[in-house]
Amino acid sequence: MKNIAMRIKYDGSAYHGWQYQLNGLTVQETVENALSEACGERIRVTGCSRTDAGVHALDYVLNFRSETKIPVEKLPYALNYRLGDDITATEAWEVPEDFSARFSAKGKRYIYLIRNDVFRDPFMNRYSWHFPYELDFESMRRAAEHFVGTHDFKGFMAGGGQQKTTVRTVRLCSAEKLDSIIKVTVEADAFLYNMVRIIVGTLVYVGCGKIKEGDVPAIIESGDRKMGGITAPPQGLFLEKVLL
Repeated sequence: MKNIAMRIKYDGSAYHGWQYQLNGLTVQETVENALSEACGERIRVTGCSRTDAGVHALDYVLNFRSETKIPVEKLPYALNYRLGDDITATEAWEVPEDFSARFSAKGKRYIYLIRNDVFRDPFMNRYSWHFPYELDFESMRRAAEHFVGTHDFKGFMAGGGQQKTTVRTVRLCSAEKLDSIIKVTVEADAFLYNMVRIIVGTLVYVGCGKIKEGDVPAIIESGDRKMGGITAPPQGLFLEKVLL
């Protein structure tokens, strides 16, 4: 029995997130069904994290155990043959028995795209948050730096989060602007439920003057979800890299 790791990427628009659900199609269910057909046995996969409905992944790592005779390096081809256009496997390799995509990752990096323009772009609607009001980008950029470090991010977790501890180490939090697109990048050892989306919503509140950039440290320290910004919508969020 081999323990096999695989990298995939997906457009989450048509899915109810990663995690298997009874009431909607998910990425996990779709991948498991395709792998089971390819390998000729029932496959269950472990994912590196849960992503919400509408969230995308440029680099997602999963692992599974199989007795398949298909060479491991050929598995992406066998899987892609059975998948639609919105999920693609890019790499597979054999890993030690104790490897877990969920617990072996040393960190993750997310990006979030905000389209700050008066008019919608029909080609970006599924991949960015259209925010039509003026934003002070420089205030957002400076405010982002306050999230770097080891903090208790309890106030940046949506209801329903079940983590044992809310302390996380953010290694990078930055904002960049190119024309009408603002890209927020957040890298951390681990994340709380909706943590990136709440950070982005808070930065947008800074940008439109609802929160002062200098108040961000106090908001983090308070642990009070009500003091931060809104939860940014899911479609602008991408899991960019899983750090192994």
